[in-house]
Amino acid sequence: MSGTKKYLAIVNPAAGGGRSRQLLPSALERLRAADIQVDVRETAALGDATEIARQAWLKGYRKFISVGGDGTSYEIVNGLFPLPADSEAPTLGFLPLGTGNSFLRDFSEKGVEYAIESLIARRSRKCDVLRLRHKDGVLHYINLLSVGFTADVATMRSRRFSGWREAGYQTSIFICLARFRRRPFPLSVDGESSIDRRPCLFLTFNNSKFTGGTMMIAPDAATDDGLIEYVRWGPIGRVGLIRNLPTLYDGTHTRHPLAEVRKVRRVDFHLDSPVDVMVDGEVITLHCESLDVLPGALNVVV
Repeated sequence: MSGTKKYLAIVNPAAGGGRSRQLLPSALERLRAADIQVDVRETAALGDATEIARQAWLKGYRKFISVGGDGTSYEIVNGLFPLPADSEAPTLGFLPLGTGNSFLRDFSEKGVEYAIESLIARRSRKCDVLRLRHKDGVLHYINLLSVGFTADVATMRSRRFSGWREAGYQTSIFICLARFRRRPFPLSVDGESSIDRRPCLFLTFNNSKFTGGTMMIAPDAATDDGLIEYVRWGPIGRVGLIRNLPTLYDGTHTRHPLAEVRKVRRVDFHLDSPVDVMVDGEVITLHCESLDVLPGALNVVV
């Protein structure tokens, strides 16, 4: 297995409007000058990073670099998990060239420079992986999963404003404000017998703090505590949401009277049908069943 001592950089060449591919050579030069061995594979279509990571694992690679945004990291994680029994934890580094990476903001605002410094310094730490079981299978993530208003915004941005970057988020927010839906997503946590059927604006199930680049949706989340940071915002009105939108960016929305935050180990969903879900920046329609944590299952270079 020739790949065991090398990193495999999985590159989304379209990230940042193609800037990812343009900026990669200089980043690789810095890494190789620091005696870090790196092989490179490019993706050509949605889902390629998952298959590349899966095949690379079988060939002996155990260390990976995500060259792209949160979506690229998400695909790589789903190529590595579920792990075979008794496998060592894989290692994942990041090069957010030409695009954002919400996960990295938990550790630094310096983005790609911090990511390169971390790889050169060979810094790594344990990171939890969250596992969602749904009626069609299982998926894994390291950032967050959301339903309700936040997922509606992500779905709108993905389907209509994918090339607009931050402006796409803002536009999608205001369109979703016009449509404004508050609805229940029945669930129970940690084996409790009661099912929460209260209407809400959104629910998020977080491993890290940020989403959408700068939105601090779970200010108290920790990536290595073995827990899901569960944030619920109740049926706030349209005007109230508009007034409180800035608080989603500094984390103070959790102080609102209609907000609740819990640290839990497991969530069981009691949904009648599939719902739109935003997971690590990707939008999927799923019939969610349960959510739990794989503590320390991934080494992240941060």
